[in-house]
Amino acid sequence: MPSDAPSHDRRVFVKAGLFGLGSALFASLAGGIRFFFPKVLFEPSSVFTAGMPGDYRAGEVSERFRESNRVWIIRTPEGALYAIEANCTHLGCTPQWFADERKFKCPCHGTNFNVAGEVLAGPAPVPLYRVSIRLDSRGRLQIDKRVKENRPDKWDAPPFVLKDSGGRA
Repeated sequence: MPSDAPSHDRRVFVKAGLFGLGSALFASLAGGIRFFFPKVLFEPSSVFTAGMPGDYRAGEVSERFRESNRVWIIRTPEGALYAIEANCTHLGCTPQWFADERKFKCPCHGTNFNVAGEVLAGPAPVPLYRVSIRLDSRGRLQIDKRVKENRPDKWDAPPFVLKDSGGRA
């Protein structure tokens, strides 16, 4: 005896197809809406205060801001201050300071830099960048990583060196 009842298999198939089509449309719509909300990367400010000049001892490299701001602050034996960006010019690794050798060494590919940031050995094509250093209105050091220079003939003038800054330790 043949059955005149409609097949339930066909209804299930149509419902599954409509559900799949609805899911695809919803995903496309959600992706389109997400496009209008940018992905923002929040980084620390490129300008920061680094304390008083007297906080830095003559002839030493301060690693106080290496982790937080990727900057070393150096006071020369003569009392001048300068800041070097802790970013290797070869591939962007963070070099390490070896005080006993008076060198910065990049752990990635072995570039060595002297205390001034000049290349001693290795694949880095140019010296490390010096960044702007100045005194703010309250006499504190202000570092600006947006202003940088890696040509040694430009390093001995402001804003890349702060000469006779007082507050010697």
